[in-house]
Amino acid sequence: MSEHIFEMEQDHGTLGKVEIAPEVIEVIAGIAASEVEGIAQMRGNFAAGVVERFGKKNHGKGVKVDLRDDGVAIDIYCLVQFGASIPNVAKKVQENVRQALFNMTGLETSEVNVHIVGIQFETAKQEQEVEQG
Repeated sequence: MSEHIFEMEQDHGTLGKVEIAPEVIEVIAGIAASEVEGIAQMRGNFAAGVVERFGKKNHGKGVKVDLRDDGVAIDIYCLVQFGASIPNVAKKVQENVRQALFNMTGLETSEVNVHIVGIQFETAKQEQEVEQG
């Protein structure tokens, strides 16, 4: 995680400044990406997986935020459901993340990079439900 604080420009004069922590950007991007149809799950590190096993959901999992001179760069690491069109899903993730960040923070993203790190196949439990149904 980056230690930068994103500062937003205010046109209102003396109201003060608004700072957005990188963790907030990660959460917004993570939720926006996971909402896209075809995304099976977000990819986190080992510690995030351990924390989730104890019941705490990590919405920033699988997201890396980088503040650059030309804007905010977002890297999304996710698994796609088997049978989904990877190019279409990745494009929808890029659009959804960019729109969510702009709507909620006013920040423009310089790039949204989608890294497909795996394919999620149906589990045996889901297959049994289909056979019984």
